[in-house]
Amino acid sequence: MRFVRFHLSGLEGLAISNNGRLVGLYADDPAFPGTLDDIVARTKAGFDDAARILMSGSEIPVDRIGYLPPFSKSKKLLCVGLNYRDHSAESGYAQPQYPTIFARFSSSIIAHGDAIVRPTLSETLDYEGELVAIIGKGGTKIAEEDALEHVAGYSIFNDGSIREYQHFTPQWTIGKNFDSTGAFGPEFVTADELPPGCAGLRLLTRLNGQVVQDANIDDMVFGIASLVSILSRTMTLEPGDLIISGTPAGIGAARKPPLFMRPGDVCEVEIERIGVLANTIRDEEVGGRVAA
Repeated sequence: MRFVRFHLSGLEGLAISNNGRLVGLYADDPAFPGTLDDIVARTKAGFDDAARILMSGSEIPVDRIGYLPPFSKSKKLLCVGLNYRDHSAESGYAQPQYPTIFARFSSSIIAHGDAIVRPTLSETLDYEGELVAIIGKGGTKIAEEDALEHVAGYSIFNDGSIREYQHFTPQWTIGKNFDSTGAFGPEFVTADELPPGCAGLRLLTRLNGQVVQDANIDDMVFGIASLVSILSRTMTLEPGDLIISGTPAGIGAARKPPLFMRPGDVCEVEIERIGVLANTIRDEEVGGRVAA
């Protein structure tokens, strides 16, 4: 099942996506099954029930909607750094033996089709295409062999990073949480639609049509099952939590000369069988005007 959270004419809605066609309901409909944040807590049967209800709704005009991040109330947005060996090497780091974890916050999250904002403080806005795993069944001390049973599904993330701020402190959180820099979506795809842990799927990032990242999900040092298990040893994972699993080589900061995103650029992250997350870039507005 493929779900799209959207808005149109001031109303939020939820739809099932099938070959580019959307069928669903608006939040003011008495039959509305709830948001994905609501549904994910109802276990796998919740998505089956929601899909059946949504399929009884009306066709949604794809060319008129605005997309919303699939999930907006996740209690934890857990990002993994240095999870591809080639990216660790290009960044000048020894490969960590334990996942490098930092946090994203909801104020940084935007949807497919929204503009990623380059802040006035910096011109080092960089792209990072990533796979997102969404926790369905919560738990703690989860064995790796059971871990994928706790994943409800997957989506796509662009972990827009302000590079010099990322390295102002030993922890990267400050450079990863500028407003409107983390793009998420466009669809939430349930795990049963994809290979276990998205094994074997190809990840591509394109900047203005040029491929800048090209990797296989299998290249991750810590796969999705491993990440779920390791994270659950130290914290209770809850329905709706996001695990943003890391980016491969090709980032702009590692290129000579550097290739940072600028206003007017278009950045696309594509993951095989999941979709394409596309965003333009614009400068931050200050006092209602684009900063000079």
